[in-house]
Amino acid sequence: MGLLRTLFILLAVYYGLKFLARLFAPFLIKKAAETMQKKAEQQFGGQQRQQSSTVREGETIIDKKPGSQQESKKTVGEYVDFEEID
Repeated sequence: MGLLRTLFILLAVYYGLKFLARLFAPFLIKKAAETMQKKAEQQFGGQQRQQSSTVREGETIIDKKPGSQQESKKTVGEYVDFEEID
């Protein structure tokens, strides 16, 4: 009798949690999406404010890749010209 009671309690808890998850999952997902959206707005907004404070309206800025300090002068090897033989 104890085994059947335990199985019944486990099934009741399982289906109860499943039912509650269906009720609260949309709310939790919506809350998580809003939190992620706020974080993204903060990150993007910080970059936007930083750029807008240094750039005047109508001005175009082009960021270039910084040149490497040490350019390699080493050659990989000697180029050998060849002719294909038929």
